[in-house]
Amino acid sequence: MPVEIRVPALGESVVDATVAKWRKREGEAVTQGEVLVELETDKVNLEVSAEQSGVLQKIVKQQGETVGVGEVLAVIAEGASAGAAAQPAPSKAAEAAEAAPPAALPENGLDRMPSEPAAATPLARRIAAEHNIDLAQVRPEHGRVTKEDVLGYLEHAASPAPQAAAAAPAAPQPTQASSVEPPASPGVSLGALHGHEERVRLSRRRQTIAQRLVQAQHTAAMLTTFNEVDMSAIMEVRKRRKDGFKERYGVSLGFMSFFTKAVVGALKAFPRLNAEIQGDEMVLKYYYDIGIAVGAEEGLVVPVVRDADRKSFAEIEREIASLAQRARENALILSEIQGGTFTITNGGVFGSLLSTPILNGPQVGILGMHKIEERPIALNGQVVIRPMMYLAVSYDHRIVDGREAVQFLVRVKELLEDPETLLLEG
Repeated sequence: MPVEIRVPALGESVVDATVAKWRKREGEAVTQGEVLVELETDKVNLEVSAEQSGVLQKIVKQQGETVGVGEVLAVIAEGASAGAAAQPAPSKAAEAAEAAPPAALPENGLDRMPSEPAAATPLARRIAAEHNIDLAQVRPEHGRVTKEDVLGYLEHAASPAPQAAAAAPAAPQPTQASSVEPPASPGVSLGALHGHEERVRLSRRRQTIAQRLVQAQHTAAMLTTFNEVDMSAIMEVRKRRKDGFKERYGVSLGFMSFFTKAVVGALKAFPRLNAEIQGDEMVLKYYYDIGIAVGAEEGLVVPVVRDADRKSFAEIEREIASLAQRARENALILSEIQGGTFTITNGGVFGSLLSTPILNGPQVGILGMHKIEERPIALNGQVVIRPMMYLAVSYDHRIVDGREAVQFLVRVKELLEDPETLLLEG
């Protein structure tokens, strides 16, 4: 009896998804638990698996279509014979072509057979689909095919083959610059070939990021206050403890555990920055689920470290490393990115010296970290060089007063400059 494969529950507040990629084709045999299709939501990507073994009899929703929870994606028929009728009998020409030895491939680095599967990021698959590129022909630089790999393949495909260039008669040199553009390959825009422009459909996640950032600016009375922190004490602790910490806990002692603990300590002192507005009420939260912003290929994502006040430095470092890795691999689940109470974003890893972070609604506070730079400062009447970092906290002025925000940031600074206090107040 045929079994319908339906869109599963997508998580809190997620009502629909986009069919990103089918892993199987109609008529192919599938086994129970095998991934059939990838769905893209505005938060994470989901894989839908076969509920029984059989044959993929019919694909109901095609790549690019929007689907809702419970809608039928495909139909699986029992037994291998169900798909036999769906597959046309091979012609004699096809049989001969299959028996013939493969033609030599060009020595251009794209030496995989077309039938070889290619692991690729969703953005890479989207660009390949728009330009009719077989991903099996694209050789990835680092494990799986990325956007850069596909664009590099496009550029190579647009270049004339050496043999063809040698055989072509020499064209007369024009006396004036020609205004005629060379013809483009089928399915490839001139902009993509010449580097002038490229049209790429925004992913659902990128569209959601855009909507929420604009919404945050339109609905919150957002202000930002700044300060700076002397990182000498933390850097000295890390220098003394990093080897023993790594050996004992199996994870590096980074900056994020210090900042997470400092934020928790400051939130305990100024609880309105750990709140949210619901209608005419202010909801104060006395638990500390700290979001850590991670830049991934598909866009910014904010996985959450739950109950950060109850975790040790090692537990925080391990959890952040795991969440960040899975964020970059697009492997987070919905529960890992929902329900944060406050967010930390680190633009310093990309070289940012100073910035104004945007609130991650419905949260009312976000801390921005920046690049550590050695700068001259006045200390005890003398000019000294210290590793300094600018800090920024953006806040919703509807429930957080400027005094609270400034004192919150000062408290973060004090805790970071005296790391021992983090054991007591973080």
